[in-house]
Amino acid sequence: MTGPRLPDGFAVQVDRRVRVLGEGAALLGGSPTRLLRLAPAAQTMLTGGRLEVHDAVSAQLARTLLDATVAHPRPLSGPSHRDVTVVIPVRDNPSGLTRLVASLRGLRVVIVDDGSVTPVAEADFEGMHCDVRILRNPRSKGPAAARNAGMRACGTDFVAFLDSDVVPRRGWLEALLGHFCDPAVALVAPRIVALHRSDSVVARYEAVRSSLDLGLREAPVVPFGTVSYVPSAAIVCRRRTIIDLGGFDESLQSGEDVDLCWRLNEAGARLRYEPVATVAHDHRTELRKWFARKSFYGESAAPLAIRHPGKTAPLVISGWTLVVWMLAAIGSCLGYLASAVVAAITGQRIAKTLSSVQTEPMEVAVVAAHGLWSAALQLASAICRHYWPIALVAALVSRRCRQVVVVAAVLDGVFDWVTRNGNADDDTKRVGVFTYILLKRLDDIAYGLGLWSGVVRERHAGALKPQIRT
Repeated sequence: MTGPRLPDGFAVQVDRRVRVLGEGAALLGGSPTRLLRLAPAAQTMLTGGRLEVHDAVSAQLARTLLDATVAHPRPLSGPSHRDVTVVIPVRDNPSGLTRLVASLRGLRVVIVDDGSVTPVAEADFEGMHCDVRILRNPRSKGPAAARNAGMRACGTDFVAFLDSDVVPRRGWLEALLGHFCDPAVALVAPRIVALHRSDSVVARYEAVRSSLDLGLREAPVVPFGTVSYVPSAAIVCRRRTIIDLGGFDESLQSGEDVDLCWRLNEAGARLRYEPVATVAHDHRTELRKWFARKSFYGESAAPLAIRHPGKTAPLVISGWTLVVWMLAAIGSCLGYLASAVVAAITGQRIAKTLSSVQTEPMEVAVVAAHGLWSAALQLASAICRHYWPIALVAALVSRRCRQVVVVAAVLDGVFDWVTRNGNADDDTKRVGVFTYILLKRLDDIAYGLGLWSGVVRERHAGALKPQIRT
């Protein structure tokens, strides 16, 4: 993939998780994982994993590293806040809206009142030092339509979409705008964190496991990547690009942000997740509302599968790796032996792929082991989240299946607990592992209910179809 030339002074830094093979001859990593071979001239340009653009050749290499998802941008200063208009879709949330606008001092703001019972009035924002304009829909048309209407009313090059239940933190906009010095970037999103601290167990779970919080690591936004989409609760976009694409899909009741990200990807635009910028969100922490919201998110999978075939796959796995774990799940000595044989064959296939690069046997073994472990985590997650109705039936009729499901539930829960607790602030009270696993299972049950109800409603099973690769 190629794109517009990056400006001089723009730099990229190779991701620290990327493995350098053959004394710099190749890079193994990215999301999804790939092997990128480097010509000798390219190797000399990378100093400590960093490359600064200074001519056409270095610009092309920087673009290649970015598109291979093995490096991250270190951009120059971007557009000014004067080039941005904030669009806020709102319906019946006056306190949240007032709180948000009060945090947007000095910015242009377009509020789209999507059929609130008590209409939003300009007098509500006097003295807030914002240039506020209000549009009103007499009846609700949904957040996608409200965002589109607000975007069309803007006159700036960039538009920031913020939901009325968020509050940006200091420096959020500057950190996001810097990415737009890359002319290929069409959308940048911040990390979304909890607005309020609470001793409620659901609130403490959401503080580390919110569906909106995509973690501490910067990433490109690409299907099947570590960050495959970003939520529209807080994003900054290049306005003309979004308008040319048709804006948000107003026919979608949920998942319109995922759809927008994937259409931008298909159009060749670049999207970035920038966790240095943070926006606080007023999470739902009452158990019934929390469960309903998780189910609501699941309902978007089937409509998205129709629009973007294959991209909603709950499982993307190598056929050989899948066979390894299926044989291991049999549980007999014969099954374990066959699993070991297939794992060895998988290792040989990886060694063959890396044969053009000087690698030690231990490096090959580490790559193979990492692939097997990643596949195990994918399988455990899919069993508990997407396929739990099938797993439940299988567990009821088969003792061996019951053992596999229990192992998957514990493995997925414990690994997620260990990983996600690293996302919490130092002063956040942690959720115990047993309670966390219980809430994670409820989270997955809710999402799965929404997923399966959407599949039945749309009469389309694409959201349940795994991708098995050779």
